[in-house]
Amino acid sequence: MSERNVVVVGAGATKFGSDRRDASVRDLVVEAVIDTVTDAGIDGLAHVEHGLTSYESDHFNRQMTLGAILHDHIGMTPKPNVRIEGGGATGALALRTAYAYIKSGLCDSIIIYGGETNGRSVSSATAQQFFSLSSDADWEMMVGGTYTAYYAAMIREHMRIYDTTEEQFAHVAVKNRRNAQFNPIAQRPMDITIDDVMASVAIAEPYKLLDCSLLSDGASAMILSTPAWAKEHSIHWGARPAIHFTGTGCGTDTMRLGDRAFPYPGLAHFRGKKEAAQAAYAMAGVRNPLAEIDVAELYDSYSGVEIQACEELGFCAYGEGGPAMAAGQFDLTGSLPTNTSGGLLGRGAPVGATGIVQTLEIMLQLRGEAGNRQVQGARRGLTDTHAGTGTHCVVNVFEAR
Repeated sequence: MSERNVVVVGAGATKFGSDRRDASVRDLVVEAVIDTVTDAGIDGLAHVEHGLTSYESDHFNRQMTLGAILHDHIGMTPKPNVRIEGGGATGALALRTAYAYIKSGLCDSIIIYGGETNGRSVSSATAQQFFSLSSDADWEMMVGGTYTAYYAAMIREHMRIYDTTEEQFAHVAVKNRRNAQFNPIAQRPMDITIDDVMASVAIAEPYKLLDCSLLSDGASAMILSTPAWAKEHSIHWGARPAIHFTGTGCGTDTMRLGDRAFPYPGLAHFRGKKEAAQAAYAMAGVRNPLAEIDVAELYDSYSGVEIQACEELGFCAYGEGGPAMAAGQFDLTGSLPTNTSGGLLGRGAPVGATGIVQTLEIMLQLRGEAGNRQVQGARRGLTDTHAGTGTHCVVNVFEAR
């Protein structure tokens, strides 16, 4: 099946917001799908063979079997459909699943669509309760565990081992919100300083309000296919760079942080992320990620996590992520720009859409269509997404040909 390459035909997204009162999750997904069909240059969904629904929470969306409803709502019945759920990694897992479907010959084309109403449909306190249900409800949630506290413990250990500083991960918060100013779908573009981050309200020390990602409403979609299908059905095929899906990797770690204390990797590291990256690199033929990856979208659920991700993905050695970040290596004009879209901190993070919209950004960068945030000469891009505290990690690699 090696000749059954997988390509990105088109992608789209809604505007992300903290409270999209103008739209239900159904409306948001339809909007994203219409944007995707337009971008793909195809005649509707008549020739798309399969649907794949990406969303995390029945609670936030207030609907069971939402996958079947959305599949119906975008006019894909009676074609096949499957729903994917994997916490924060949901969208990336959906793309990985779609890749496998095409590669195996189950279909030649598939539309992946994801949406979530994580914004103000419920209070912030209720949202934290919902997210806490994603941790171990028997051993963590019931003793007051929250994800901000878990991530704070992880970065605190990183600070202890490597002397990482709060100012270094505050640079991530500043960088990503600054990048978001150039992204028209971004929820919270901001022009802030490291002092602004340091002065913001403490949430779970050392993390402060401006170190934390956003609760968002929004949707994104993408069509993958074989090159032959794209050539037959897309009017844009051959007129712009073909974006090939060249590598995918998945890794896991223990659910409970306490189980990671001994032996390696300890609390400071994302072992599953490293495992996922190594698998994706092997598939995509990447030997030196810092030199061979031109742009990356990383899962910055908290600012320090981006520093930890850069280390696990091989962009720098352990302990060097903080100084490299502060030196501007991952800025828009740095040697490997990360989160050019604004990331979860600036663009927003409706969970089911996140892994898909990360790939939308990589697609735009590799086509040379990212406007004022364009990375010049970008030919290979990466997305990094995880669930929980790195309990389920996915790395996907894309290349312009």
